[in-house]
Amino acid sequence: MLTLLIIVAIVVAAVVVWRMRVPLLAKLLGQSESRIDRQLNRRRR
Repeated sequence: MLTLLIIVAIVVAAVVVWRMRVPLLAKLLGQSESRIDRQLNRRRR
């Protein structure tokens, strides 16, 4: 039961980080959000 709880917590954390990746990367790298957003969108194509 505890293992399941840990797995669910990891999945939820991963989803939150994925949704917030642009602001988080902007803070970590010290660059503007729009610049990081452009970089991420360019790589996807």
